[in-house]
Amino acid sequence: MATVEQGLRSQVQNIEATYGRSIDAWIEIIRASGLARHGEMVAMLKSEYGLPHGAANRVALVAIDALQPKTVGTDPEASLYAVERTSLLPTHARLMAAVHRLGTDVEVAPKKGYLSLRRRKQFAMIKPAANHIDLGLILPGEVVTGRLESAATFNALFTHRVRVRSPEDVDDALLAWLGDAYHLAG
Repeated sequence: MATVEQGLRSQVQNIEATYGRSIDAWIEIIRASGLARHGEMVAMLKSEYGLPHGAANRVALVAIDALQPKTVGTDPEASLYAVERTSLLPTHARLMAAVHRLGTDVEVAPKKGYLSLRRRKQFAMIKPAANHIDLGLILPGEVVTGRLESAATFNALFTHRVRVRSPEDVDDALLAWLGDAYHLAG
């Protein structure tokens, strides 16, 4: 079975072969454009270079990663919780403990501003907000309830969002939703 990294590398190789530019050339195009936001990069790649959405999305993500300054010795997970968000750390710790209990095959991939949780595919994300942590979940077909909100206005990659305001919010209901998302991704 291919790993996530092998799949991403294959996708980049296919983009290079199909569209005739190396990933370094695409990164340079984005650097020269001066664009900094993912959505702007995707739109530019689609409109000016004719890339389909999936290819434009992957190129933009690779470029964002390549163009970000690298900091040595910084914990990417801890860097999500700036001084004004340190009060969320106990809630984050409780969420991460629940994630680690799901199974040994969970990959935690730090991104700019959030943590992506993957199995064979992404099933959740943890993103600190001002006064809570947003837990994005992929639960197709699950009914939206008061606490299990639609993620339509939050992030299009997810079907649902739960606002986790305290460690006590990591309760049986949240654990069940997280577990369901995990199982669907495997």
